[in-house]
Amino acid sequence: MSFDFSTPYSSARLPLFARNIVSTSHPLAAQAGLRMMLKGGNAVDAAIAAAAAMTITEPVSNGLGSDAFCILWDGNKLHGLNASGPAPQAWTPEYFHNKYGHDAVNPPKRGWDSVTVPGAVGAWAAMSERFGKLPFADLMEHAIEIAERGYLMPVVVQQKWDAATPLLQSLPGFAESFLPWGRAPNVGELFQFKAAAKGLRAIAETKGRAFYEGEIAQALVRFSNQHGGALSLQDLAAYRPEWVEPIAQNYRGYTLHEIPPNGQGIAALIALGILENFDIGSMKVDGIDSQHLQIEAMKLAFADVYRYVADPRYMEVTPAQMLDPAYLKSRANLIDMKKAQDFKAGNPVKGGTIYLTAADENGMMVSFIQSNYMGFGSGVVEPTYGVSLQNRGFGFSTDLKGANAANLVAPGKKPFQTIIPAFLTQNGQPVMSYGVMGGNMQPQGHMQTLVRMLDYGQNPQTACDAPRWRYNAGMSINAESNMDRNTVQGLNDLGHELELINDSYQDFGAGQFIWRMGDPKVQGYVAASDPRRDGQAVGF
Repeated sequence: MSFDFSTPYSSARLPLFARNIVSTSHPLAAQAGLRMMLKGGNAVDAAIAAAAAMTITEPVSNGLGSDAFCILWDGNKLHGLNASGPAPQAWTPEYFHNKYGHDAVNPPKRGWDSVTVPGAVGAWAAMSERFGKLPFADLMEHAIEIAERGYLMPVVVQQKWDAATPLLQSLPGFAESFLPWGRAPNVGELFQFKAAAKGLRAIAETKGRAFYEGEIAQALVRFSNQHGGALSLQDLAAYRPEWVEPIAQNYRGYTLHEIPPNGQGIAALIALGILENFDIGSMKVDGIDSQHLQIEAMKLAFADVYRYVADPRYMEVTPAQMLDPAYLKSRANLIDMKKAQDFKAGNPVKGGTIYLTAADENGMMVSFIQSNYMGFGSGVVEPTYGVSLQNRGFGFSTDLKGANAANLVAPGKKPFQTIIPAFLTQNGQPVMSYGVMGGNMQPQGHMQTLVRMLDYGQNPQTACDAPRWRYNAGMSINAESNMDRNTVQGLNDLGHELELINDSYQDFGAGQFIWRMGDPKVQGYVAASDPRRDGQAVGF
């Protein structure tokens, strides 16, 4: 690929070129990862160290009680890791109906009854054991230091912290952990998280076992019992991350890889499979036709994803059926270039998240994502060890008569997940590890940035800087306020209900990208970090 390295969009960032790179949404986390490489570690060691640091530096998006997913190239082969957690054994539709009434169609959005078994710490341990070079305890040292000594509050994180405070301040452990002066920290103010330092030390000393079998597990269950939760020691002790085979879609001579369901990564693959039927590269990059076509492809993808994707043991169709080329061509035929449509699911049956990436000069590349789901997740924080817990249980349905039976809550079942890492190959060789965080923006960001790179030759930083849109539901589209005004008007004329939004963090996600430029020992990589967050790509 020959990139255009001009800078047509306003940005605070330039591409980074190096042989060893870590790119995250907070500079201290990126540097924690890079320090592991300088210590003799590989990209996996760097990714784990950065992920641990991110739980401290961006707690609005992730914590020790997050879930995680990873796609990594070990130098010879691609591997996928699903570290999302299942429902507690006590969870059934009746459990929620008895507590919240029969009109409840989902578990609650916040509180203990939104918390499934957290998987992120399990992911760190599994990745380190299989692929890491350094002792696991070494990978936690910088996160512990940051938590103990504190760090000065950055701009974007502070804005989201302050906005979440009124919603979450009454939830168990939140104020004690995240409102040290009875309010959110101000920009430039020192925030220390000594409880999380204690938790990280226990995780470091036991290679994560304390979280699932030892002192942290016991503290979590005690705290759950005190506040009406259902999490048990058995739920935690039984948890194991799953190594999985990524699913893939060919596009323009490259192959995009995603984690298979229960995640939504298949949405990006469906959308690209639909776009493969069009000559989008002949259309103006930021023009009406190109944007309309991508929006319609994404709508078609989500129609199927929201209808069919769940824990794969409960799905009525397979990913292969959803990605069948003939089926995707039939879906592409539904697109009308002269008007927007509200698509329904087809029949494929025949008959606040953080993302980071790291790559080293030996060719190992890691695409990693971990998340508490909505801002601060459940809002619940176990105060002794600083475990901020996700709210992935909200992705379940409790409606016995609803159409989304595949996501009906059940003991030990995994909920629908939004967090998705991505990886690009060509002819079986690694090309790019990347991701765009932010709810259902993630597959949309995967598709939009990849189209810019592969169809229009934009370099990763330019593709990252470019204005984005976000499909919501029906005909509703949000777009960044810097989108071309003629394109905005043209999309509205086609029937899209497009609203311009100034809050890029909230609506349009943030990405990190590492593209391999050739032999990493010689040419190295080019990296990009999204200006929509406080992050940085660093390397040597």
